[in-house]
Amino acid sequence: MSQEVRDLSPRLLWNSFADLNAVPRASKKEERVIAFMMNFGNSLGLETRKDAIGNVVIKKPATPGMENRETVIIQSHLDMVHQKNNDTTFDFDTQGIDMYVDGDWVKARGTTLGADNGIGVAAIMSVLASKDIAHPAIEAMFTIDEETGMTGALQLDPSNFSGKILLNLDTEEEDELTIGCAGGIDTNTKGTYTEVAPTTGSIAYQVEVKGLMGGHSGMDISKYRGNANKLMNRLLYTVLGSIPVTVASIDGGSLRNAIPRESRAVVVINGADKATFEQLVKDYTATITTEYTSLEANLTVTCEHTELPAKVMDPAYFSQLVRVLYAVPNGVFRMSPDIAGLVEASTNLARVIVKEGTFITQSLQRSSVESTKRDVANAVKAGFEVIGCEIVQNGDYPGWKPNADSALLQLMLKQYGQHFDHTPHVGACHAGLECGILGAHFHGGLDMISFGPTIRGAHSPNETVQISSVEKFYGYLLDILKEIPVKQ
Repeated sequence: MSQEVRDLSPRLLWNSFADLNAVPRASKKEERVIAFMMNFGNSLGLETRKDAIGNVVIKKPATPGMENRETVIIQSHLDMVHQKNNDTTFDFDTQGIDMYVDGDWVKARGTTLGADNGIGVAAIMSVLASKDIAHPAIEAMFTIDEETGMTGALQLDPSNFSGKILLNLDTEEEDELTIGCAGGIDTNTKGTYTEVAPTTGSIAYQVEVKGLMGGHSGMDISKYRGNANKLMNRLLYTVLGSIPVTVASIDGGSLRNAIPRESRAVVVINGADKATFEQLVKDYTATITTEYTSLEANLTVTCEHTELPAKVMDPAYFSQLVRVLYAVPNGVFRMSPDIAGLVEASTNLARVIVKEGTFITQSLQRSSVESTKRDVANAVKAGFEVIGCEIVQNGDYPGWKPNADSALLQLMLKQYGQHFDHTPHVGACHAGLECGILGAHFHGGLDMISFGPTIRGAHSPNETVQISSVEKFYGYLLDILKEIPVKQ
C-alpha cells in the first residue's frame, strides 16, 4: 500500500480508505469487511451492531450544542466490484488493493480501485472517528452486497434507525446532487445443446475481442462503448453468413453490472475455408475498429490457430444461438421524455458462456420507470424463449422517484452556493442506488440526497478517483452536517 495515498488530505479519510482497501470485500464475500467495521465501531466505544443479513450500524451521539438537531443517517455500501485485467496476477481473496497516486488521481495497479463505494465508507468512518467535527446524532448505515443484488438494502432492519434524513455517499460526479435513480432486474438464461465431434478436416482458432473500456453498465451505458459479447457474436454471425462454422467454447464478460471488456471463443471451421475465414476476420476487424475509432482506441481482435477440440456445439443449434444473441437488445433502450439527457431504460448483455454442452447468459436491465423496466426485460427474455431456454428473472428492485421539493435539497443547494463558484447539477442517475429500496423500508418517509466525489471507470480496472474532488466532497459533507435543522 502506497504511503503517498495515506499522506493525502484529508488524512483521516485517506487513511480510513487505505485501511478499508486492505480488506478483501467482494460482493457476497463480505465476512471480513463486516468484522472490520464491527471492530472499528467497537474500538471507538460507539454503539455498534449487525443486523440479520449483515449490514453494520454504528451510532454516534451529537456533539455538544447539536443535540437538538435532526438525527442523520449516513449510508454507503461495504462491497466492491472485484475485476482485474487478464494480464494482472492478483488474488482478490487474499490481497489488499495496490493503490498509487497519479497526479490528481488515485488508481490501482491492474484492478478495480474500490473507490465505489469505499470513499463513501471512508468518509463516514472519518466522521465517526473525529474529535473536532460538529454534527448531529449520526446513524451510520453500512450495507452489504450492493453490487450483485442489493441484498443488504432489501433485507435491512429499519428498526435500527430513527433518522428521517439520509445522506447516501455513492454518486460519482463532484458537482452532482442526485435525487432519483433507476431500478433494475436481472435476466439469467441457461440452455443445453448437443455436442458433436468436429467433421473430418476441421481446424480451430482462438478468437479474442479485447481492449475495450468497459465500465458501469448504468452510468456508462449512454457512452455507447463496445460490448465484447455483442462484438464477438457479430463476428460469428458474419462468418456464419459465408462458411460453415461452430464453436467449442465462448467466455465473454465478467460481472453482471459491468460492460464486458473481453470475449474469447474457440471457433471451428473446415480446413478448406481457412483463407476465407481469416479474410472475414480481417475485414470485420477493420470494420469495427473504424466504427469505434473515437470510442475504443484500444479495441483489438486477435485470431490464432489452436488445438482442435474433441467436441463442438451442434452446428444447427449454433446457428440458432448466434441469431438469438444478435437479436437480443443491448445498450440504451429508451431515453427519458421528461428529464433531458437521462437514460430511462437500458440493458447490458454482461456474460456469455458456452462450455461442455451448456450455455448461459447474464444481463441486467435498468429503468427509472417500472413499466419500461418490465418492457426491456421482456424484450431480452423473448428471444431466449424461442430456443427453449430456462429463464430466471430476479433481483428486482425499485427506482427512486425524484422529489424536487425536498427540504434537504434546498439546504444542500444553499450550502453549495455559499462555498463554490458554480451551481451543482440536480437530477436522477441511471444506476441502481440503494435509496429507492431504503426509502421503501421507512414508511414515514426519508428525505434523501446522494452525492460523492468524482470517480471514473467504476467496475473496471480503469477505476480512479480524483483527489481534489474527495477533499471538496468531504468538506461539503461536514458543512451539511453543521447545518442540519432543529428537530420539529
